[in-house]
Amino acid sequence: MIDIGMHQRIRDLSIAASEGATAKSCNADIPQEVHMGPMNEMVYIVDDDASVGEALSSLLRANGKRVRIFTAGQEFLSFDRQDTAACLILDLRMPGLNGLQVQKAISAQVTIPVIFITGRGDIPSTVTAMKEGAIDFLTKPVDEKALLSCIERALDLDRTHRKKALEHASLLARYQTLTPREQQVLPLLVRGLLNKQAAGELGITEYTVQIHRGHIMRKMEADSFATLVKLASRLNIEQVIAS
Repeated sequence: MIDIGMHQRIRDLSIAASEGATAKSCNADIPQEVHMGPMNEMVYIVDDDASVGEALSSLLRANGKRVRIFTAGQEFLSFDRQDTAACLILDLRMPGLNGLQVQKAISAQVTIPVIFITGRGDIPSTVTAMKEGAIDFLTKPVDEKALLSCIERALDLDRTHRKKALEHASLLARYQTLTPREQQVLPLLVRGLLNKQAAGELGITEYTVQIHRGHIMRKMEADSFATLVKLASRLNIEQVIAS
């Protein structure tokens, strides 16, 4: 369990773990943020109790995590976060915006896995938090192993989400290289229409459809027609056309 009495011991562990790090790996202007561990990960902590935030931060730094501490929900929402894989440890009960309000505000902006911690959990709040996509709901004093496990799961989930988002952005960019006519031909082909049928739908020759089909395959980087169908399905081509 993490408690404030353990804070100095955890801090000592953190210092020991950081031995050998160069001065370049630290940012003197932002003491809350320690550049350790994988550079593509960040753990944000939002808790109005500064001593709790420091205790959690020391534990995480000792386990190779980069950490940034906030003492208010609005402070976190106003912060210009880095474009990296991350997760958020969020206190439920805070002055000003409470944890659930911060979670709701975040979900309207960007996806980030949230782990709630609270000294006085209640079932309605837990249900609301989980429905909004929280990874877990832990009570203080927090079990160290449970917290570290939740963080690893949250970071892994965020990396997966980010990878999928990048893949979708790449796919959409390829689709947008198609000419307007090629964008008309593509949904007809993936619906299973023959070249002749697609030509009839568009009032063009079958040969022209064949030419468009070749260009579409190349631009979409599809090595087979089956692959093209899968790509179009992932792109949700009808929705893209409607937008």
